[in-house]
Amino acid sequence: MSEKIRTEQQAALAEQREPMGLSGLRVLDLGRYIAAPYCAALLADQGAEVIRIDPPGGAPDRDVMPIGIEGRGALYIQVNRNKKSVILDLEQADGRKAFERLVASADVVIVNLPDAALKRARLDYESLKAIRKDIILTTICALGFEGRDKNRIGFDGTGQALSGAMHLTGTGEQPMRAAVSYVDFSTAMAAAFATVTAIYERSRTGQGQHVKASLLGTALTMTNPMLIEEAAGARTREPLANRSPISGPSDLFRARDGWVMAQVIGDGMFARWARLVGREDLIGEERFASDIARGENGAELSAIMADWCAVRTVEECLSQLEAVRLPGCPVLTPGQALKADENMAGGFFRLDQSAGVPVAATTLRTAATMSLATRPAPSLGADTDQVLSALGYGAEEISQLSWSAKEQLHA
Repeated sequence: MSEKIRTEQQAALAEQREPMGLSGLRVLDLGRYIAAPYCAALLADQGAEVIRIDPPGGAPDRDVMPIGIEGRGALYIQVNRNKKSVILDLEQADGRKAFERLVASADVVIVNLPDAALKRARLDYESLKAIRKDIILTTICALGFEGRDKNRIGFDGTGQALSGAMHLTGTGEQPMRAAVSYVDFSTAMAAAFATVTAIYERSRTGQGQHVKASLLGTALTMTNPMLIEEAAGARTREPLANRSPISGPSDLFRARDGWVMAQVIGDGMFARWARLVGREDLIGEERFASDIARGENGAELSAIMADWCAVRTVEECLSQLEAVRLPGCPVLTPGQALKADENMAGGFFRLDQSAGVPVAATTLRTAATMSLATRPAPSLGADTDQVLSALGYGAEEISQLSWSAKEQLHA
């Protein structure tokens, strides 16, 4: 058989095969709120079986950002899609025993706790490794893994504040937190990537490991260019509202009927912009001869662009920018974002059938994510019987565990 024919046959078989992704992997999710649960959701999107472990009565993150459905807040719906839910009381001996049997059957455990709390809960790597020697433990903490602050707790805003990002946000009257939890979500993505790396390494070595991520580490990664500038003595950044410090005009501008974000980066774009607004005299001027020069002298460029936008509608601004190949977009409210063509035509959302709301579950695309049907975030304990039965528990044992959970709930 020729190499060409063999290659063609292999390609044909690959097309016929069902995408596997991470199918066959079992992940136990003990995370709460965003970073750890979203890390687990990303693995579930790729086909892993992810089991969320809830205490009796459910964890408090189930109702964050309520939408009128008990136990199913907006955040819970987003970051717990494609998972199963099992109720176990890890403080009780029988609940702990069931959990350890689950660990013995699992590939990955995900928790967002610092080291001291992990050890108190017996969720540290050595404790889990004693149950399954090749287990992968992925933990997310607030401030890091070394030093005196490693066991302090914190949230997304902690990373924004300690990294310098909060100081640089806003107009300078006071530090300002970003409206979205970018530190949490970015940490989850990084942790999911690291977890898959550990899974791949285990496939070659047979060894598990402790994967670690932190909110502060992620936040410092994002402000690192500004920190490098500061350390090198090149410049000290200060808040510039919406104006970019590294190019210009790159800012938010008021049009007659709304706001426009325009971003001009690079010499070619700047020359096209200057011609568009009738200021060809700026091309080649020393103050605007490079991106960094235009960023540092951006106030004047923003003023010119603001005058240009002020006499036009948003649509007029955007159509004229597009005509000369300059990036621009409207600034939308959340309600408008749900109707915008760019957002809804891009296939980013799948409908959560249980709540009738859109979930951004296909933003990272592989063959597995696009072939798997998205399941809604589970109701509390929905899969307890099925998961425990598969571990060898009988109906009476499961009933006793469930009764124990109810007693704890109403105690």
